[in-house]
Amino acid sequence: MNAKPNIDMMEATRLTREGRLAEAMAILRGDTSSIHPSATSKERGSKPGQWRTGRASTIIDMVPPSSTGGAWTSPNFGFSRSAPHAFDFSAGGMSQPEVPEALRGFLGRMGPLGSPGGLAGRAGHAPVHAPASLPEGASFEERSFANEAGSRSYKIYVPSGYTGQALPLVVMLHGCTQSPDDFAAGTKMNQLAEEQMFLVAYPAQAQSANVSRCWNWFNESDQQRDRGEPSLIAGITRQIMSEFAVETGRVYVAGLSAGGAAAAIMGSVYPDLYAAVGVHSGLACGAATDMPSAFAAMRQGGAPRASGARQPVPTIVFHGDRDTTVNPINGDQVMAHSKAGSDLRTTVTRGQAPGGITYTRTVETDDSGHPMLEQWVLHGAGHAWSGGSPAGSYTEPRGPDASREMLRFFLNHPKPTGGLSV
Repeated sequence: MNAKPNIDMMEATRLTREGRLAEAMAILRGDTSSIHPSATSKERGSKPGQWRTGRASTIIDMVPPSSTGGAWTSPNFGFSRSAPHAFDFSAGGMSQPEVPEALRGFLGRMGPLGSPGGLAGRAGHAPVHAPASLPEGASFEERSFANEAGSRSYKIYVPSGYTGQALPLVVMLHGCTQSPDDFAAGTKMNQLAEEQMFLVAYPAQAQSANVSRCWNWFNESDQQRDRGEPSLIAGITRQIMSEFAVETGRVYVAGLSAGGAAAAIMGSVYPDLYAAVGVHSGLACGAATDMPSAFAAMRQGGAPRASGARQPVPTIVFHGDRDTTVNPINGDQVMAHSKAGSDLRTTVTRGQAPGGITYTRTVETDDSGHPMLEQWVLHGAGHAWSGGSPAGSYTEPRGPDASREMLRFFLNHPKPTGGLSV
């Protein structure tokens, strides 16, 4: 970036992250006279990552890269591309009139803090663009869908064993800065589809809708049935159901970060379409309705809107307890929202994945003993897909295999055909 020497980009980002736009603009202009003394870069400590607030000095724990060569990042700044953000300030969280042009340009250029170059895509986990080689007879094709809300492309993986028989369908919603190819590589869901015979769809967020390709889960208009992005994702799902043989009652949706929040929305507003939901490092439906509440929800959890469901929405949740992008309390709130006030029985077990990550697994069952909700808290894990492959971005290979566990949960939850209406 062609920045003036006296411009403190990290400070401008911090102020913007806190919603203090006038002060952020002052930083960008090189004018610190109008900034509160306790909030200026003059109050920083002399060590990297140290910040003095006037009361006491605190050391920000830097987050290590999840693979060799990745960038160390600061957890308290919301623009690091070393983790897919559930919300991107530069991507439409504020309307155009609310964000000054200079600030919009700055936010659009900001890359990972603490990473070389500071530009999106240069961090240690740049999105993957080259798809993996396919098994003979399999296909991974790009298609598109359009309706009144706009259009979105998507990719669909069809396993080599598909000959027209009815198969389950899993819809996968990527995180910010990711693509269908990248998300497929990181989650290894295509390999699992080849092994266990199901279809996988990857809707792609358009950069014109969000500059960082985040699903706009924080917009109230994108949290409603048959409106905005939910209508596009549901439309993609239905288009696939019309073009391929999809097993009745076995359609599922899952996502990571912003995609996890979008998946929670889809499960809430389309309970007749999706039989079960997987939310990895995401937020509950209605946890935010605008930019300030989105930041608040990511930092400290949000108050999801009341669930209108009369029975639980089968949901499996994964969340790292060291997630500094989306507060782990959001996983609890996803569970509470999906529970819909039902009285369920709880069983808690603990274990360790072969890669070393320990976890606490909570299963909530109905009166017949059938699991309705399942939550995996990953101890020591951050904001990344558990058990994923380093071939994709934002993965934690040492954790339990979230893709395989989600599929297990999904296939144990077919939707009764009597209640299916799409």
